Amino acid sequence: MNGASREALAGARESLDALTDNTSVDAAKLAGELAAVTALLHREVSLRRVLTDPAQAGEAKAELAGRLLGGQVDGPAVDLVSGMVRSRWSQSRDLVDSVEELANTADLTAAQQAGALDDVEDELFRFGRIVSSSTGLRSALTDKAATASAKSELLRSLLGGKANPVTERLVVRLVTQPRGRSLEAGLESLSKLAAARRDRMVAVVTTAVPLSDQQKQRLGAVLAKLYGREMHLNLDVDPSVLGGIAVQVGDEVINGTIAERLDEATRRLAG
Repeated sequence: MNGASREALAGARESLDALTDNTSVDAAKLAGELAAVTALLHREVSLRRVLTDPAQAGEAKAELAGRLLGGQVDGPAVDLVSGMVRSRWSQSRDLVDSVEELANTADLTAAQQAGALDDVEDELFRFGRIVSSSTGLRSALTDKAATASAKSELLRSLLGGKANPVTERLVVRLVTQPRGRSLEAGLESLSKLAAARRDRMVAVVTTAVPLSDQQKQRLGAVLAKLYGREMHLNLDVDPSVLGGIAVQVGDEVINGTIAERLDEATRRLAG
């Protein structure tokens, strides 16, 4: 996303924050309504093209959005989407992506307001690890022949009563409305969005044995100093690394595992 779309999304994020700062706005309900708008815009290609047509006046597009959504969703969702279509968008798809991001952010805000954002972050990470290690589960969740209701039931059997309701809603939406994304990419995007709620970066930390609380605190402090931002640690235990620690922040990998050192020594000997 670039140019006009980036600016439009930045404005929409500010509007969402202003809405959800108001205690009278139910962030979880707003999330569901924005998710419904996302599905509508994804399905109705001609509609989203009209709503992002630069030749049309912004106010006229806002009025159209208001007429279509009024009575279907509450005022805050209507106001938010109406404001978005007043903006200029580089591509019509960018509007859909942005409404979806706001839906997910509203749900994460609901978790944050309930003091459960850390739990949701950790659950998204763990679910991603489960999916990556289970070919059968991944196949079932990405099977194009399976219905959305069947996938929802499967996820509810896995997550219902075991994960935070926000985590369950986010994952169900991702799986039933992938919109061309891989499951892994979608989960990674959600994890980054969750971290952004606290203006934090995410570090995926792999060790041979679990870290103690003191080690986690020390590592978090070191990484925060290194990157200049608060760091959320997603912890993964993998005995195959043998010892040491591997840290991935975005595309950057800091690898200090024994396995990596052995591999490097092997490469040097072979050279």
